[in-house]
Amino acid sequence: MVLCATARFCGLAIGLVCALGARAGELFAPGAVSTGFQETTATFTPDGKTVYFMRSDLNESDDTILESRSTAQGWSAPKVAAFSGMWHDSEPALTPDGKRLYFVSNRPSKPGDPPLTVEMQGQHFPGKNLWYVERQNNGAWSRPVHVDGEINRGNQIYNPSLAANGDLYFSAHRDDSGDAYQIYVARPNGDGYANPERLDLGEIKRNRMDPAVDPRERFLVYAGNEGDSLGRADIYIAFRDPDGKWGKPEHLGGDVNSKYLENAPTLGRGFGELYVASNRVAEVKFPKLLDDTASLTRRLEGPLNGSRNIWRFDISDVLHAHGIAD
Repeated sequence: MVLCATARFCGLAIGLVCALGARAGELFAPGAVSTGFQETTATFTPDGKTVYFMRSDLNESDDTILESRSTAQGWSAPKVAAFSGMWHDSEPALTPDGKRLYFVSNRPSKPGDPPLTVEMQGQHFPGKNLWYVERQNNGAWSRPVHVDGEINRGNQIYNPSLAANGDLYFSAHRDDSGDAYQIYVARPNGDGYANPERLDLGEIKRNRMDPAVDPRERFLVYAGNEGDSLGRADIYIAFRDPDGKWGKPEHLGGDVNSKYLENAPTLGRGFGELYVASNRVAEVKFPKLLDDTASLTRRLEGPLNGSRNIWRFDISDVLHAHGIAD
């Protein structure tokens, strides 16, 4: 055990003792990116100065992709990304070179068709296919392009993540997923992708979602429950062996996981940067300081009101312990 740096919960400092490599986290861009709405899935341009993320209502019935830029005064007020705002869009993922941005959407692949829907366990909800936009010479994004082929079969495709060689990782519910969701990789094949392959990460009964792959495919971070989750879902890391096989997933310790929901992990542009969505809340002790209407409203509408927000962590010690230094 090592003494971690101080965690900051929206201005409240809390000292934490945590396992090696799990350094204390901090709420990312409170008030700008992390708010009283739902925010998940932060992906950054190569220079780290622009972030794309999803914002939604608390029921996640209205997902939209936003962008914010780093300025001398902090992160700017987000605006809707040029390719989003009409459909149920979420889970943006920039390629390592920043030239493409993948996302999932319920928009139909053919104009004029109805939006994608899915029925699972008697419930209907928006279906998701993979799309991407490309950066143009003038800096603008192209019109969205549907990823055709086997990769999008089933309309339950989530959380793309791209390696530097073009391998595309994602989570999905497919014929070989069992009762849960599993993680897949689709490798480039000409102008498209070969049939997806399910990653062997252990028992098929375990739920595994939201992969975030190292650009060199040395490790993979994802959300799920391998039987030791502290909440509904926790964050795990798996390392790739020299022979290409994935090792046994490890539960990330320290402040990364909590009794609350943690999911949608993504990797930042700095070494060891990990961004995670969590619905952890500010602790309220009773008797509390006497509230007036303004202070109560401020707290209830703030980021730590039980909505999912984006948190930043440093897992560089975990990577160093596995021989990864850059």
